[in-house]
Amino acid sequence: MVKVVEVVDEDKAGSIYAESSSSHGSSTDSLASISSSGSLDESTESFFDRLTALVDIVPPKTRASISSRVSQTTSWIKKSGKFAGNAVWIVTTSALLVGLPLALSLEDEAKIVAQEKEMMAQQQGQQVLTL
Repeated sequence: MVKVVEVVDEDKAGSIYAESSSSHGSSTDSLASISSSGSLDESTESFFDRLTALVDIVPPKTRASISSRVSQTTSWIKKSGKFAGNAVWIVTTSALLVGLPLALSLEDEAKIVAQEKEMMAQQQGQQVLTL
């Protein structure tokens, strides 16, 4: 069996919590004076504070729908980015492994063709001089 015992804190004996219950209902402060004397000034309220205050306005079902769509969009963007990254990696490595040796061989072949043309031109020049 559990016994409930009220413990009175001696340090807070004079606090508002130690007042009688009859004084709770007879407050002389108006709602306007309490809200106007708040510690948060409207000029210091940030955009983030205003945005977080809107959470209570949007119904939970709508918030869940928005959250679901945002997470699906984020997931789709991540998957697309990963796919694009893999595609770029494949194209780059293929170009290095296949394209670079092909380009070097075509350049060597072009040098050989240029040398052959030069040799032909020299032979024709020698034939003209000997005639």
